[in-house]
Amino acid sequence: MTTIQKQDRNPIAHLTPEDVENLGRELDALREKVIASRGADDAAYIRKVIKTQRVLEMGGRAVLLASKFPPAWFVGTAALSIAKILENMEIGHNVMHGQWDWMRDPKIHSTTWEWDHASPAEQWKHSHNELHHTYTNVLGKDNDLGYGIMRVDEGQKWHPAHLGQPLWNLVNAIFFQYGIAAYDLELGKNLSSEKRRRDPAFKARLAATLRKVRRQAAKDYVVHPLLSGPSAPTTLAANLTANLIRNLWTHSVIMCGHFPEGVETFERTSIEGETRGEWYLRQMLGSANISGGPLLHIMTGNLSFQVEHHLFPDLPSNRYQEIAPHVRNLFERYGLTYTTGSLPKQVASAWRKVIRLSLPNDLLAKKKRPARPAPLRAVAPVRQERPRVATAGS
Repeated sequence: MTTIQKQDRNPIAHLTPEDVENLGRELDALREKVIASRGADDAAYIRKVIKTQRVLEMGGRAVLLASKFPPAWFVGTAALSIAKILENMEIGHNVMHGQWDWMRDPKIHSTTWEWDHASPAEQWKHSHNELHHTYTNVLGKDNDLGYGIMRVDEGQKWHPAHLGQPLWNLVNAIFFQYGIAAYDLELGKNLSSEKRRRDPAFKARLAATLRKVRRQAAKDYVVHPLLSGPSAPTTLAANLTANLIRNLWTHSVIMCGHFPEGVETFERTSIEGETRGEWYLRQMLGSANISGGPLLHIMTGNLSFQVEHHLFPDLPSNRYQEIAPHVRNLFERYGLTYTTGSLPKQVASAWRKVIRLSLPNDLLAKKKRPARPAPLRAVAPVRQERPRVATAGS
């Protein structure tokens, strides 16, 4: 498996194929333990989060009816911003992963949830659940590595256009929900070819996204401001501000999950014949966590436990903190590096990488980068089933 990029050493050189499969079995056992213990407390948790989010949103919008008064504007904007972050991160993202499908509640199910976001749920689930979580950090397979607009790995070919990627990244952060919608559509690739532009499937997806964007824009920038009457201009400003805060926050959290220094990337050929244990190992090495307290965890949608999320994307998010010590113990026992750090540290690390890799490799270091390590196995074994990744309908 696992041809990875590392400056100083191969982080898996000490592991045998048997070690990796034993690691996989231990993680399977941990997953099954959580699945067997899901119950009323978990269901009560997600229902409480949804109720809190809706109270914050309704309360914030009610206060904004008087938003021409500065105290009301600040209170309403803060409540709406928090509500939007909760809806996207701890609720929408995790519901659409199928984390709560076991409840059999049609109102909290991956097949029925539509989130407060420019990208339609079905398109996001395909690009995120099916592609990103299957091909995590595989060069040429996981488009989340730079979202097609940035170079975030030395193995990606440098082009002069990359000199502007710190600016592109900032613009993407500001308009993040629209950037994700364009990314889910593979807009650049599809618009660059007349054949692709005319493809009925693409045209249908584009139409669905435009409908969603119009609905979201009408709600935030027309309906609610008009309902505020004399406070319409300040309510409009509040909605713009809440969406900006949500975009900047979610962009920062997602950057911290796969872009900081210490996160590994993988060759396309390294996943040929990939075993269950190897898939787990790739998730462990290709993800990074954010350290912090309970408030940080819920506001990140528990993606502060990105390692645990990538190992078990369909487990309830409120259980990641519980299993994190067990996962970290596995890292230590198998001699692997558990990449984590505070939010400022991880955000700064990710931005340093974006800035550093805007330059060609020749300018990055004086010494030549070592060759990538050989795969773990000399002979590829029979392909085994990957851990289940929840998708629509699961």
